Amino acid sequence: MSIIFSTIKRSFLLAGIVVLAHGCKIDIPPTTKYTEEAIYKNPANMELYISGMYSEFNTFQFGQFPIGYSNATDALTDVMKYTSTTSGNGTVNILAMDASRVDAAGPQLNYWNTGYGRIRRLNEFLYGLAKYAKVSEAEKEQYEAEARFIRGYVYFWLVKLHGSVVLMPALEGYSDKNNARSSEDECWKYIAADFAYAAEKLPVTQPAARSGRATKGAAYGMLARTWLYAASIAEYDKKLYNDDPLTGVPAANAPAYYKNAADAATEVIKLADQGVYALEPNFASLFLRKDTKEAIFKLDYIAPQFTHQFDLGFAPAGDIPGQGLLYGVPTAELVNEFEMKDGSKFSWSNATQAANPYVDREPRFYTTILYNGAPWKSRNINSQAGSGVDNFMDFSLTPDPKRTITGYYIKKMLDSSNLNFVMNKSTQSSIEMRYAEVLLIAAEARTKLNDLGGAADALNALRNKRLLPNTTAGDAAQFMTAIEHERKVELAFEGHRYWDLRRWRKAHIVLNGMKFTGHKITPQGAGWKYEVVPVDNTNRQFTTKLYYIPIPVDEIQRNGAMSQIKGW
Repeated sequence: MSIIFSTIKRSFLLAGIVVLAHGCKIDIPPTTKYTEEAIYKNPANMELYISGMYSEFNTFQFGQFPIGYSNATDALTDVMKYTSTTSGNGTVNILAMDASRVDAAGPQLNYWNTGYGRIRRLNEFLYGLAKYAKVSEAEKEQYEAEARFIRGYVYFWLVKLHGSVVLMPALEGYSDKNNARSSEDECWKYIAADFAYAAEKLPVTQPAARSGRATKGAAYGMLARTWLYAASIAEYDKKLYNDDPLTGVPAANAPAYYKNAADAATEVIKLADQGVYALEPNFASLFLRKDTKEAIFKLDYIAPQFTHQFDLGFAPAGDIPGQGLLYGVPTAELVNEFEMKDGSKFSWSNATQAANPYVDREPRFYTTILYNGAPWKSRNINSQAGSGVDNFMDFSLTPDPKRTITGYYIKKMLDSSNLNFVMNKSTQSSIEMRYAEVLLIAAEARTKLNDLGGAADALNALRNKRLLPNTTAGDAAQFMTAIEHERKVELAFEGHRYWDLRRWRKAHIVLNGMKFTGHKITPQGAGWKYEVVPVDNTNRQFTTKLYYIPIPVDEIQRNGAMSQIKGW
């Protein structure tokens, strides 16, 4: 029996002891009668069980991945640089610089055991729900939809990593230890089926008592994301990077999968047209407002019971000197990507722009980046080289500087009203999916279907709300360039960049043989000198093998039907 059933049984045993201590009846039923059947007959137990399954989303809050401590996958890319180079706080740096760290025996980028542990518990729930539950058919469908929504999310992560994974049956036979891998195409279809079922059965909104639970829009959003990934692999992989017969998606499937992505995104757009979702007028407030209509699925926190430490990890060093951790900071590559407020590109080759690089930039820049001179809390950020509480520090001077090594700090998602996050912790929501991403999915999928008018509608809806003019893209190639730019800027620090580069099969181009940079800022006459400096001590490595992460060797040893992904 699983851990959850054992826990419930122990809870019932303790409850029996309490009754015995306060009453005169002593012939209580033996605990062996608390079977699966008894557990599922009580709807309260089922509600506790499925609500507990949502904790899996915490694993990836704020773009994090379970490597080191609070390491974020954006730090494997060109948008974020972690300041530490020591194991733990800086594990992501070690991984980015050394592709050999990923191997079948190593722990890097490993979600296998955790993911399958969660899948097993979800499958047990689905088994008990079908066999024993004493609830209405409508309630049974909603519970199944929630379980499959979470299961689809877990499988989504496993397939992003490995491509070909084991699809565990939900009912009889799920305890079989020997299961072979399914093809990547089958895996994406399986995930899509889970989200499609959830989209069909879940309500448009949840009552206040079930806040934070999956909805129809969240399921359609995840379905759109799933089909976009599957279509991208079909278009861009073409079996160029791995010879395993089970990895990859047939190229012929790309058009159908892009259409599926576009259709699912359109369902969310319809809900927005009905007033369920909307782009937040103020980009900054959407990450702090609990009631923002832009959030389609998010994790909420409330002090003191449920908190997180995002501010402690990413706030400028001067917020609470000596007490912050300062994990990651923006790169110069990201800073340079933000447009001017009139929609033109920023360029250091433009003398006027170079003299005042932080003037007249687009609104998202001022919400996302803390730059030298930026107002923050009760001070202006002073990130120039030299002494001070927020000053730039050369990354080579210490393995754990706890200062910006790029000349910038993250502003996006920080709570400027939290003046003592060491004591208070943090409570801003972690948004797993928001309406802006759905519009970007729609724009990309429609572009691939040569529906450039539809792509422009989705892309311009986002740009206009961010106070930018319409896109100037004219053909499909230009639209993709514009969409890649928008995803890099709009979704910065939310955990998308690394996976986008992988699904587009551009990671080995963008992330390999590169040193990313910052700006060392020093006074020069009446202005400033902006010196481009490397923030990596060696070239980054992303080999094409990394498009498919190996399965942990101990799983190969335990599972007689399992084979390792070729090339590992």
